[in-house]
Amino acid sequence: MIIRTTVKSIQDIMRQDVGVDGDAQRISQLTWMFFLKIIDDQDHELELTKDGYRSPIPKAFQWRNWAADPEGITGEPLLNFINDELFPALKELKLTGKPGDRRRVVRDVFEDAYNYMKSGHLIRQVLNKINEIDFNNLDERRHFGEFYEQLLNDLQSAGNAGEYYTPRAVTSFMADRIDPHPGEILFDPACGTGGFITCAIRHMEKNYVRTPKQREKMHDALRAVEKKPLPHMLCVTNMLLHGIEDPSFVRHGNTLARPLISWCKDERVDIVLTNPPFGGREEDGIENNFPTFRTKETADLFLALIVRLLKPDGRAAVVLPDGSLFGEGIKTRLKEHLMEECNLHTIVRLPNSVFRPYASIGTNLLFFEKGAPTKDVWFYEHRVPVGQKAYSMTKPIRLEHFHDCMAWWGGKERKGRKETAHAWLVTADEIKARGYNLDIKNPHTIADDHGDPETLLADLVAAEAETVGLRDQLKAILSEALAR
Repeated sequence: MIIRTTVKSIQDIMRQDVGVDGDAQRISQLTWMFFLKIIDDQDHELELTKDGYRSPIPKAFQWRNWAADPEGITGEPLLNFINDELFPALKELKLTGKPGDRRRVVRDVFEDAYNYMKSGHLIRQVLNKINEIDFNNLDERRHFGEFYEQLLNDLQSAGNAGEYYTPRAVTSFMADRIDPHPGEILFDPACGTGGFITCAIRHMEKNYVRTPKQREKMHDALRAVEKKPLPHMLCVTNMLLHGIEDPSFVRHGNTLARPLISWCKDERVDIVLTNPPFGGREEDGIENNFPTFRTKETADLFLALIVRLLKPDGRAAVVLPDGSLFGEGIKTRLKEHLMEECNLHTIVRLPNSVFRPYASIGTNLLFFEKGAPTKDVWFYEHRVPVGQKAYSMTKPIRLEHFHDCMAWWGGKERKGRKETAHAWLVTADEIKARGYNLDIKNPHTIADDHGDPETLLADLVAAEAETVGLRDQLKAILSEALAR
């Protein structure tokens, strides 16, 4: 089966429905439907492999009982069933209170989900197309997983929804450098669609997971929180596609809503991998949870939280904008705190075009370890490949673009690093003398020689005079032609 063709057919059907407006709504609609199909396929398997297993979804609302029959309910009765019965029932599922309760996953996904489609007949066509995919078939699931990644990538062109997606090359590079192991508690406090978690899972499965026990150990140590409904739904579905039976560790909420001091020692984590929202501001009152770093700027609050949450020797990789590097006031206090509590050993500077089209600002990858103060910071400038002016939707950043940086890195111990045309070392004392301004440009870059200003101005005046002369000649030619 060609998964891409099937999903394209589904999207074409949805475009005929008057209720679905734009890519973000279409993806949201697709996701809750896929979620229910994936859960049902998993239930089929678990019913065979686990004694006494019961689906988290009441019988009448299980996919197999209302959606699987191609000749089943359709039209107005189907639309009424979805809006008046299915959604209310799943939004109000009662939890068992037992560990690994999959009901929580279902209820959290549907808490803010919405059925945008208005035609029951078109819904039936979509359901029948979805039924062509067997999520228990490993090959089909793998192909769908690859397509799902592309679907998440497409969010970049879906207006504000693009803020939920970090280019997969960036998340893969960060996960590779942090090198998580099964059993290490890994947390993404602003997980979006789950890119960092899935990259960490892939890294561990490739390098360390060899037994079911190791896989269970890996799954049990994952933690994530997402504030907004659409990315939360996308993230949970992403986890199911990656073989996680109980993705209830992906919580729906605002990590910043808790007072900083309330995070206890037993909640500390080994690893933080995240791209906190930047450019945004938190609602009134959230800043009171951070009395030492009182600000409404989201990225700043997350940085303070990450430093608090790391265990001794814990490590983090965080995406931050240029503004966090050169900002003053609270930002200065934050950077001082970060460098006192952690070893900020590496900053990878990315070009403005990495997050296009929904953001065209300079971003940076900060790598640090809790427990020892910073003595010096290595900077590495990532440049767009030769022959390419910028990254774009058609020419995005790829993991191989980071290979030079990975070769320079120096392994787990970061040994043998040398200054190059792309890399330079700055001491903590130098940074302190700069007022903790980390916006340090590459000293090896040769400034472009644009020429002598007086000569350039004279050339401009001459060019303008020539333009006026050519325009007068053109007017004369046109006047003569019209007079004939």
